[in-house]
Amino acid sequence: MRRFLWLLLVLLNVGLFGVRAADAATPKAASTKTLLVLGDSLSAAHNIAVEQGWVHLLKVRLDEMEPGWTVINASISGETSLGGRNRLSALLTKHRPAVLVIELGANDGLRGLPLASLRDNLAAMIDAAGPAKAKVLLLGIELPVNYGPQYRDGLRAVYADLAKEKHAALVPFLLQGVALDPAMMQNDGLHPVAAGEPMVLDTVWSKLQPLLR
Repeated sequence: MRRFLWLLLVLLNVGLFGVRAADAATPKAASTKTLLVLGDSLSAAHNIAVEQGWVHLLKVRLDEMEPGWTVINASISGETSLGGRNRLSALLTKHRPAVLVIELGANDGLRGLPLASLRDNLAAMIDAAGPAKAKVLLLGIELPVNYGPQYRDGLRAVYADLAKEKHAALVPFLLQGVALDPAMMQNDGLHPVAAGEPMVLDTVWSKLQPLLR
């Protein structure tokens, strides 16, 4: 009888231990949402470590939030608005983001491409986010003064008009407070150094934070 009771206790303890171990091995999955960044070299940490770029700094900041966020950086150096437009459908299907950040147009502008095409491509990307139920943040850019006031003003208007028409959030100038400070820019005059990236993130954050609620 004592032997039987001893075996029973052993089996119960093993069973309870197994339940506890299973519980420990399978914690409740945290609720997470996805933020997708579709951009060019300004979001791809050009010439600096990836960990120093504003998108990675954003990931670090979002890691501290509850519920959690997954940041997908689909930015490619040299990307144009047409390239982003062609890639976006597959990215939306794969990642199903709750927020889409579009940072494109700088390379269109630097190449002097027609602004009508840029507008069409950006509009198509914003429209694609609708059925995917993704909120959109549009990041605008400025061009050097040698591109002339007409083209530079036209580029600004593309972002401003689209944001108003499509009800998208807008950062008018991604490099606000950075671009005109030589100490914050690389020798090419187009990309921030690592020290400037936290300022870029703060500029983005001012318009992004309301979309995360």
